[in-house]
Amino acid sequence: MKRIFLFVLTNLAVVVVLGIVANLLGVNRFLTANGLNLGALLGYALIMGFGGAIISLLMSKWIAKMSSGVRVIEQPANADEAWIVETVRKFADKAGIGMPEVGIFEGDPNAFATGAFRDSALVAVSTGLLQNMTHEEVEAVIGHEIAHIANGDMVTMTLIQGVMNTFVVFISRVVGYGVDSFLRKNDEESSGPGIGYFVTTIVMDILLGFVAAIIVAWFSRQREFRADAGAAKLMGRKQPMINALARLGGVHTAELPKSMAAMGIAGGIGQLFSTHPPIEERIAALQNSAG
Repeated sequence: MKRIFLFVLTNLAVVVVLGIVANLLGVNRFLTANGLNLGALLGYALIMGFGGAIISLLMSKWIAKMSSGVRVIEQPANADEAWIVETVRKFADKAGIGMPEVGIFEGDPNAFATGAFRDSALVAVSTGLLQNMTHEEVEAVIGHEIAHIANGDMVTMTLIQGVMNTFVVFISRVVGYGVDSFLRKNDEESSGPGIGYFVTTIVMDILLGFVAAIIVAWFSRQREFRADAGAAKLMGRKQPMINALARLGGVHTAELPKSMAAMGIAGGIGQLFSTHPPIEERIAALQNSAG
């Protein structure tokens, strides 16, 4: 709950800063002269930017279960399921978080953690992970996901995405009004935004959306290094996590739904937009880390 409160507080702070900067740069006077209220634009940016992000966060467990076909282990049906639940419980206690829900989904090797609250999250592993890895390697992967939860990565990712969304919405509409005003500077009879505003806003949304995606992906890659280190710390040694990553690098990993891609143990294509660093870099980072 503390992280959610800080999330909301940060969102409001971003909007306040945008309002102050807009007033200092004279954007407010420009927008008012062209029939747009700055307060209304900031409110719209807040709702569209953070509103969507927070709804996505609050629904993340439900979305993950539906999109990945996760079967939550209510009562272990066999020794493997009992071992998975006990491993999650052991690491959760060690990390100081509440016991997450534990689930299994069909597919190639992968795993993910999600949820809005660190004391009621979800950890899910694939059947392919259990079939292709040793218990020690699966344990390291589970430790990686528990580290994500303990680090508050789901909330932080949502916060960064919300901030990016707000900037995209705000800047694209300010630029749209500027272009529209220039194109219609001799048209005194028209009122309200014209075609220039709508076209420019769409183009800016796309261009700035790419920039925002690059920034979010960069942060996602950094948190993977931290989660790898967190897994090593939970296990008391780093070799199991190194072995797990090496094995992931040699098999076909499951492609998670787009909304869950950043939460998986492996995935991502392309350097700028990849949510995960290359396996080789993750292994090297662990090998070069202290302890």
